[in-house]
Amino acid sequence: MPGPHDLFARYTFGRPERAEAELRAVLPAHVVSEVDWSSLRLESGSVVDPELRETESDLLFTARLRTGRSLLLYVLLEHQSTVDRWMALRMLRYVVRQVERWRQEHPERSLLPVIIPLVMYHGPEGAWTAPQRVEDLFELPGETEEARRYWRALVPRFEYLLDDLTAEQAEALRARPGPPLARLAWLVLRYGRTKELAHRLPEWTALFAQVHATPEGTEHLVVVIRYLLWIGDTATHAAAGQVLHSVMDAQQAEALMGSWAEEMIERGLVRGREEGLARGREEGLARGRAESIVRILTLRGIQVDEAARQRILDCTELETLDRWFDRALQATSISEVLDGGTQTPRRKDS
Repeated sequence: MPGPHDLFARYTFGRPERAEAELRAVLPAHVVSEVDWSSLRLESGSVVDPELRETESDLLFTARLRTGRSLLLYVLLEHQSTVDRWMALRMLRYVVRQVERWRQEHPERSLLPVIIPLVMYHGPEGAWTAPQRVEDLFELPGETEEARRYWRALVPRFEYLLDDLTAEQAEALRARPGPPLARLAWLVLRYGRTKELAHRLPEWTALFAQVHATPEGTEHLVVVIRYLLWIGDTATHAAAGQVLHSVMDAQQAEALMGSWAEEMIERGLVRGREEGLARGREEGLARGRAESIVRILTLRGIQVDEAARQRILDCTELETLDRWFDRALQATSISEVLDGGTQTPRRKDS
């Protein structure tokens, strides 16, 4: 079940011109100069084996080199909003599966194409701390680093590239070359789950205006605003509305915000006009978020007993619900979702 972060990343960087901006920002300069960027193409989702598609944000692109050689350059972009210690192993599996498929399709070839794995990270846990090399996942014998070095030479070697947005400042992300939507997405992903987001949004008004001025600008803004309204708090919602009124006329801005509110009601994220008005907007959002958590767990086949279900639905703390929501996307049991929190969910009055 893809979450809002996955959907937003896939929408933004699923187009070659915006994926190019991300790749140019991370790939080594000599690789950037050798790629024929006009040949960059998004491969169909079936290329990445369904068994390995743990999120809907995995993107696979192909490109040729400027030399005109038939050699293909495969770039696998994996978006992460949480730190995964085993990411190096996971990316290695992606690459191995891809080259196996390629060999089946090109039995006459004696050499494999280059495949470059890239992880883009923007999680709330701070900087990316997981190993980028597979060899760092092995427990190597030896008391000294020199002794372990000999063992390290015997285990598989593999490394992925990392674009850690949390390590970048807003000015650096805004200055990256690329389409306006790509630059805005980097910023929104970078600060999306921080307390700075509501204060940062007005600083990006000019960038919002640049996005709006593009041929598909209105559609792009709809996606950005929906993402902000999903992940943000009340202050973020207010700041997003203020920015919208700055870049488009009031009627358009109200229509955009209003259409999203209607969709939230239809999806059950708000309990309905009567309940919403009676209990307040924040409690309505909390109820909708709680229902989404239960729905995600059910669709992922995770058993939710009545006590756990009631605990989720009775919780009105948005911060707690956000934490449970993020865990629900990857958890394998209900205890992984509910246990280990630092806050005690607040119960509604009976």
